Amino acid sequence: MADIPELVRNMRDTVNRGDAEGYLALFAPGAVVDDWGSRYEGLAAIRAWSQREQIDAKGHLTVTRLVSDTDGVIVFDTEWTSSFFSGPGRFTLTVKDGKIAELRISEN
Repeated sequence: MADIPELVRNMRDTVNRGDAEGYLALFAPGAVVDDWGSRYEGLAAIRAWSQREQIDAKGHLTVTRLVSDTDGVIVFDTEWTSSFFSGPGRFTLTVKDGKIAELRISEN
């Protein structure tokens, strides 16, 4: 998919290569992750969540469709595979100063 925004490409690539530090660097200080209703606030909580459910779980993120990219909000559909969870999902990124201020993962 050629029209993926750079931040989304970087997110996908860091997760897929298991680059925990590179992935965390995409988030703004004070960022929030809402993963199907479970909330993680701040970089320390996001690091622990990501390590457990993405990096250690050998996660692989495939972007299947860019839904929208307007006014600092990027929405895209995914196919996720890992030893923790596998299946489709929708990622909604709220972007501030080029970093992820909020990541919401939900049903698409």
